[in-house]
Amino acid sequence: MATDSDIFDYLLRLGDSDLVLAQRLGEWVGKGPVLEEDIALANVGLDLLGQARLWLSYAGEVEARFRGRGRSEDELAFLRDGAAFRNVQLVEQPNGDYAATMARQLYFDHAHHLLLQGLARSRDERVAAIASKGVKETQYHVERSSDWVVRLGDGTEESHARMQRAIDDLWPYTGELFAADELDAVLADAAIAPDPASLRDAWQAAIAAALDEATLTLPAIGWMHGAHGRDGKHGVHTEHLGHLLAEMQFLQRAYPGAQW
Repeated sequence: MATDSDIFDYLLRLGDSDLVLAQRLGEWVGKGPVLEEDIALANVGLDLLGQARLWLSYAGEVEARFRGRGRSEDELAFLRDGAAFRNVQLVEQPNGDYAATMARQLYFDHAHHLLLQGLARSRDERVAAIASKGVKETQYHVERSSDWVVRLGDGTEESHARMQRAIDDLWPYTGELFAADELDAVLADAAIAPDPASLRDAWQAAIAAALDEATLTLPAIGWMHGAHGRDGKHGVHTEHLGHLLAEMQFLQRAYPGAQW
């Protein structure tokens, strides 16, 4: 049976991945290849930030039930160190060039959409409501990242090469998206969340179709980052997360409790 502590830990996984990727996409503001993309990426980031706020706010409420006091969404976002974050390592990877950003989005968006579809059927009414709202947003994210991968992959020789390199480089971070652990098993048994391993086949089929249309090659399944539980969902991160948090959390840590 899932406890409040289990649900809290899971909500952190959901909220942290959305929050960290939103921060990454925010780094493109003012630097997008064209003005339209500047705005579009900002909007995707805002969608993810909105979802992160809902997950982390709910996490704080659940925390209050078993600890007597729950942290606010701001406290969870700005006052935890890197080892306390539970986001997947994929979302903390640097933006790189536009091909790298779109490869990261392609992988995450398709997995995220499938996950939210499963969560929309959760026995936890609050989880189901948040996920149902997010599904509408992630449908657009999936279409957008897929279109860009096709545009770059089936474009010039240079764009094709960059897109294939990005697809290959980020592939080893995708295993964590579907690696199930004891917490996943407990929540799946309680019908609160889907088993992430059950989403892999549909995700890989969607990725393969997008890459085929983009004239790109699907990487071979092989070694993956985060093996044996040493992954972001268990607080093990790459060096990139520390740099991201130092920027994201600076104001709150420099001026504790400051509010606009």
